[in-house]
Amino acid sequence: MQQRVAGVKRRTGETEIQVRLNLDGQGIYRVKTGVGFLDHMLCLFTRHAGFDLELEARGDLEVDAHHTVEDTAICLGRALKEALGNKEGISRYGHALLPMDEALVLLAVDLSGRGYLACEVSLPSPRVGDFDTELVEEFLRALAMNGEFTLHVRLLAGRNTHHIIEAIFKALGRALKAAVALDPRMAGVPSTKGLL
Repeated sequence: MQQRVAGVKRRTGETEIQVRLNLDGQGIYRVKTGVGFLDHMLCLFTRHAGFDLELEARGDLEVDAHHTVEDTAICLGRALKEALGNKEGISRYGHALLPMDEALVLLAVDLSGRGYLACEVSLPSPRVGDFDTELVEEFLRALAMNGEFTLHVRLLAGRNTHHIIEAIFKALGRALKAAVALDPRMAGVPSTKGLL
């Protein structure tokens, strides 16, 4: 089996980011973005996806975390797209219904080649620690657009903002794990078009 690994580097006037992603890993992570809450969520995501992730980001955190969070998602999405290659033999779809204490999140992905985010999540608090919670949707949008996949996220229950966001990232990992999984019965690309 060919290794499904990708490395992405991005440097702008606001951020400098390096990502190495292995879709067939063991859930091993080394993440350092300078945004503690984002690091925590990326570690959870990686572990639940079963990917291996090395990610280092430096950004203009003296301004705020927006550029770092969004550009990290851009790079991670591009790495996912590159690691998937032509998508032959993948399952394509994945979903997770994930509880985190009182929070319950439904999340589904389609590795369709078309970037789209539908996010029906209302977060009770504008901040978790020093993290602006509106950046969660920015992260998800940049990830889906640059990874070129469809992503639906729906909050079914929840009062604690940290629990809700944690459930989202864990569900994202589990859904992508299912979607990138190789199906031995699948010959070629899982589409009647012959291309994703």
